Amino acid sequence: MASALRDGVSGLDVTMRLTLAVLALASGVYTYLGVRELLDGSPVTTVFAAIIYSTAVSIAIYAFWSFLLRFLPHVRDVVSRVWLAAAMLLGSLMIIAMSSWLNAAALAGSAAIEQHLAVTVQNYTRDLDTAHNRALGAQSLLPDIQLASTRFARLADAERGGALTGTGGSGTVVQLLSQMSSQLDDLAREVAASGERARAFYAEGSAQIARMREFVSGQGNIKARSDAFGAEALALIGTIASLEQTSMAPAVRRAADDLVTGFIAPAADGRTADLAGRQTTVVGSVEKAVQAQASALSLAADKIIGTGTVEPARFQPLSTAEAVVRYAGDFLPSWAGAISIDLLPAVLVLILCVVHAAIRREEQPAEAETMSAAQLITALRLARQVGEERRTAEEVEAFEATLAGAGAGQTAADVTPAATVTTLPANRIKKD
Repeated sequence: MASALRDGVSGLDVTMRLTLAVLALASGVYTYLGVRELLDGSPVTTVFAAIIYSTAVSIAIYAFWSFLLRFLPHVRDVVSRVWLAAAMLLGSLMIIAMSSWLNAAALAGSAAIEQHLAVTVQNYTRDLDTAHNRALGAQSLLPDIQLASTRFARLADAERGGALTGTGGSGTVVQLLSQMSSQLDDLAREVAASGERARAFYAEGSAQIARMREFVSGQGNIKARSDAFGAEALALIGTIASLEQTSMAPAVRRAADDLVTGFIAPAADGRTADLAGRQTTVVGSVEKAVQAQASALSLAADKIIGTGTVEPARFQPLSTAEAVVRYAGDFLPSWAGAISIDLLPAVLVLILCVVHAAIRREEQPAEAETMSAAQLITALRLARQVGEERRTAEEVEAFEATLAGAGAGQTAADVTPAATVTTLPANRIKKD
């Protein structure tokens, strides 16, 4: 078995070297494709630098694994094996650092950039929807504003008939109620107009999102698509900012505060003291109603404002290598293939270690107490063959000595008896 294993190792030596050279060359090629995307400068300088780097990587990988394939399987003591195993681990990490991630960039770089663009589109879509919801949130205040305006307008109409003060006309109370109704009407019109602007900006942002999705799933050079995507992303950020500014919630909050802080009770203009007293009483009630309405609007506006402003992140373009590293979890098969190209020789090293260990075990002499019957018969057969070889060699040496001692002019037949010649095996006599 040991002989067969040695023959197998010898026969596969050329195959092993060829395999190692092909793997090193493949790693160098993919390293070249990956590093070329990272270099800036003139095309000639970029190509030359990428070739130098990839060549150095190929040579380093071939030399590193050649050393381990040559030495590690033959080392027997534990300490030396541990040190060589540590060297193999350290070298493997260095190979991953200088080559494997670039190989992964070459294998999945375009897909990683598309993944980056797709994630960015999702983020911008979320920001656009959030800004749109904030802008439309103020529209939920519109019914309350209109209802309050209508209430004040009805009270003014009722006061013209004397329903509040008991005296009809268009005095202080009617003017105050009409003023409050007019202010709320103006605020309602502004809120309604902001809704139209918000819908227009949202439609514009949706069209920009659609174009960005086309760049993600389109065909052609990924770098050109990424540049066009960045231009659309910049325009979309402006659209989101404009949409954010259309939100009327802060304006409603300020208007509600103004209703309270800017309320000035008019002086009663009643012709009699009794009418003036009644007007003052109604004005006080109107002030309380205005404060209650303003408090409700302010609270509702605070809930909308409390969600926070939308600040979309600026689009950050990535190189293929950076994209592969950032989204490594999404491209595990590509990473596995890139690392396997560089570290597959480690499997060959382990195989050789196992084979050479088996060869040493087979060639180690067996103890008499542990020998089986088959091993004992084989040992006896070998000992018998060795004995026969030794006797034959002694007879040949004696015959040659006899030939050497024969006198000049005598032949071997004259000196050597025929019986002596016939005792020697014909195929073992060496000719002088």
